Amino acid sequence: MVTHVPAEKPGDERGALLAFVEAQRGAVRRSVLGLTEEQAASRPGVSELSLSGLLKHVAEMELNWLRLAQQRPNEKQRSEATWGDSFRLVDDETVPEMLEFWAGVAAETEAFIRDDVESMDDTFPLPPAPWYPEDEHCSMRWLLVHLVEEIARHAGHADILRETLDGRTALDLVAEEAGYADRS
Repeated sequence: MVTHVPAEKPGDERGALLAFVEAQRGAVRRSVLGLTEEQAASRPGVSELSLSGLLKHVAEMELNWLRLAQQRPNEKQRSEATWGDSFRLVDDETVPEMLEFWAGVAAETEAFIRDDVESMDDTFPLPPAPWYPEDEHCSMRWLLVHLVEEIARHAGHADILRETLDGRTALDLVAEEAGYADRS
């Protein structure tokens, strides 16, 4: 399911940033459009990346940042031992389940930003990591820009994987999702 989060009015920063996040989500979601579970799990290149694994990773990444911003525990927190499982479907996980899970995370992110965040200048602590300054905070604005950056990076990976799998480009998938005839 594709949702669009339009800016509520010109200059609506929250709506604009949420719309950019959603646009990038859509690119990742479309990458699995029409694929079987086996195709989505395949690794057409030399890397370990698959489309279903990217889908899962991006959904869990968004949940992690949401929980950090909410300052709540992440129910899907990964350890060093389980980190690899964030890039592949395990047990009986399926693409439709991952899409549904991510839709829930997306709805929660949007509700949090729209309803619970007083100001886009509100901050939360960055997690301890070698690439973040120690004891640093970031704003809700930074959070949304970071989600755009992270999801877009993986959407690019997904574009390459999908085109390698069956020759379908992002433009082909946008047209298919919009109901246009096959462009091939």
